[in-house]
Amino acid sequence: MQAAVHHLAPQALPQYTHPSLNRPLNANINVVPTPPLPTRKRKRAHQYTVSYSEVQEVDSAGRLREVIVIEDTPPPSTVSPATSHTQLYSASYQPPVYSAPIRTRARAAAEAQALSASTSSAVVAPAQKKRKRDPVDVGTVSKKALTNGQLQNAAGANKSLPSGSGPAVDDASKGQVPCDDKEGHYIIVPNDLIYRRYRTIRLLGQGTFGKVVEALDTESNKRVAIKIIRAIPKYRDASKIEVRVLQKLKERDPMNRHKCIHLLHWFDHRNHICLVSELLGMCVYDFLKENEFAPFPRHHIQSFARQLLGSVAFLHELHLVHTDLKPENILLVNSDYRIHQIPISSKRGAPTRSKRILDSTDIRLIDFGSATFEEEYHSSVVSTRHYRAPEIILGLGWSYPCDAFSLGCILVEFYTGMALFQTHDNLEHLAMMEQVMGKMPERFARSGARSKPEYFKEGCKLDWPKPKASRQSKKEVRACRSLQVGEIIPATDTINRQFLDLVRRLLTFDPAQRITVRDALNHPYFTLQIPNEL
Repeated sequence: MQAAVHHLAPQALPQYTHPSLNRPLNANINVVPTPPLPTRKRKRAHQYTVSYSEVQEVDSAGRLREVIVIEDTPPPSTVSPATSHTQLYSASYQPPVYSAPIRTRARAAAEAQALSASTSSAVVAPAQKKRKRDPVDVGTVSKKALTNGQLQNAAGANKSLPSGSGPAVDDASKGQVPCDDKEGHYIIVPNDLIYRRYRTIRLLGQGTFGKVVEALDTESNKRVAIKIIRAIPKYRDASKIEVRVLQKLKERDPMNRHKCIHLLHWFDHRNHICLVSELLGMCVYDFLKENEFAPFPRHHIQSFARQLLGSVAFLHELHLVHTDLKPENILLVNSDYRIHQIPISSKRGAPTRSKRILDSTDIRLIDFGSATFEEEYHSSVVSTRHYRAPEIILGLGWSYPCDAFSLGCILVEFYTGMALFQTHDNLEHLAMMEQVMGKMPERFARSGARSKPEYFKEGCKLDWPKPKASRQSKKEVRACRSLQVGEIIPATDTINRQFLDLVRRLLTFDPAQRITVRDALNHPYFTLQIPNEL
């Protein structure tokens, strides 16, 4: 979701300072066996959608600029951000402000009682019949947060956008056979010619946003991937944001040293925004799944970590927050692998199982549809559940550090093969975090209690378990292993000790104390020579 970052008052969050990372390393590295394969598969997160609209607004200097409006987003602060800070991600960065309104438990209870009273006194109308939804959902445009701007015509959102490299082709207006299904997805037909240039080969995947197909570029005779956005205004609007981000990334890194997906071409085809990129391999999550969630070798994890931290550091330097880092949004450049037989236990003559080992660890970071420029609007909730930072759950505002937390979750998943936090409930999620990361720092807990008093009890302690918590929920929280005592990553040798230290710094409750991705790249973990392992 696109958003303006809530800026932090300097007194609310201290600067991002960290203890020295320079430590003597043990030269004798003992290779540990691959951890046993867990049998429990990871839960999948729910999908969330938010309506977008784009308006024009006159800023304080009298310049006309485009802004993105999200229906659940309040107007941005009128306080001008500072332009110079030290020891941070970028010259104009301020940490996100803990600007949530102060709510006490008594006030929250009073509001709930008032809401209950008003609901019970209302006249209950007879239930209406459900009507069939129209095939195309017409997005609504929010009028709040608009000052000195013009409301964009909702009907205009369906007009063809100008192409990135030529005139748009909209065959839908020529009376041809409809090419969409009832949900606005483009119907994929083999050998279909898109934009008079790209011949479709096969469907690669489908999501909420649309579909991704493999196609042959008839001009260059190369295979490409095309992301075809659904013909619904809110998804078209979101794709315009992604195009803008991708163009900036390519402009600032034409040689792609920072390993973000490159946009080759974009256009509007029969009311569908299409984004053309290089054809890559499968996503890291799919490789894990097809490998029966077997962990990656430790030297592969180090390679992944170095590339991911470099990619995200590049984004932060451009004042961008990705907001949706997860294994599904990391693509392997080449999915080729070799198969090895791994003993199930250390006993002699123990049975073996097959494990896939990648030939190459080269990756690309993708999906910038939710990437957020520092100064723009943002939704109160971002990130896929399993990788969501605690400040987002507590409504304390978010910025660059939320990406660092997501990376910490991803690295642990690479080591164990399983998602670190498997839940869909906010309070349960926070309880799992305390099991894994230790108790919340007092200052951070006080901020959380002011924002979300329903999650805390007296003394700013997390109110877990609630009386209504199920037995299964309590069991799953207790089952979470701890990073602090080496249950997840045992400190058996120098490699594991340094990796554990890096992960702990990434998975810090307070974003003001969390290590930055740029500092993480200088961690001693990346100076280690890790031997090839299985």
